[in-house]
This record gives sequence, structure tokens and C-alpha cells, in this order.
Amino acid sequence: MPTLTIKNIPEALYSRLKRRATDERRSMNNQAIDCLERALQLPSIDVERVLARARTIRRKTTGLPLTDKLLARAKSDGRP
Repeated sequence: MPTLTIKNIPEALYSRLKRRATDERRSMNNQAIDCLERALQLPSIDVERVLARARTIRRKTTGLPLTDKLLARAKSDGRP
């Protein structure tokens, strides 16, 4: 199994990792592995859904001129 050495860990980060390892009754090594696994899990992206949403937004905004006046009014709407 590969080995990883991490150098120059900020003291505050090390302390938080150690505290969490203690709280979860894990070794520092196992806690670091758990944190890395959770941090590197990427949610699956439904590309077709994202594209469909982008196309819907594009259809709704086609032909709408975006001017400084319109932006200023949008910013001030709802402000006292």
C-alpha cells in the first residue's frame, strides 16, 4: 500500500485533525485517510440535465438587452 508523508501542516489544522481523531476513536492516520476520502468524493454530474437547464435559461434571456440602467434598477430593487 502506498505511503504519503505530509510536511509543514499548520499547527491549527493538526490540532483539529488530532481532536477529531480522538473524538471518533481513530488513529491520526485513519482520520487523515477518512478526511481525504470524504474531501475527494465528487458528486456525479448529470451533463444532460445541466445542459438542458442552460438552454432553458438561454431561451428565456435571448433578446433581453442588458444595460447599465437595467442593472442599476435591479440592484436597487428591494433596498430601503
